[in-house]
Amino acid sequence: MDAEAAKYIGAGLATLGMIGAGIGVGTIFSGFLQGALRNPSAAGGQFTNLVLGFALTEALGILAFVLGLLILFS
Repeated sequence: MDAEAAKYIGAGLATLGMIGAGIGVGTIFSGFLQGALRNPSAAGGQFTNLVLGFALTEALGILAFVLGLLILFS
């Protein structure tokens, strides 16, 4: 296998973490909405957890993207 082809394959595999981040964000928001619809008075108390989970999940997705770019262009 050519080294250039291996680089492209490695970069593609590294960016698969972005798919996981998308699934994670959907799971976080669906869990929040289900909980908020069951008990609307508790939704305000969980908003901080929602934002923190969203931020951490997106940070992992961005990290996967950056690692893919580093593999591709290094």
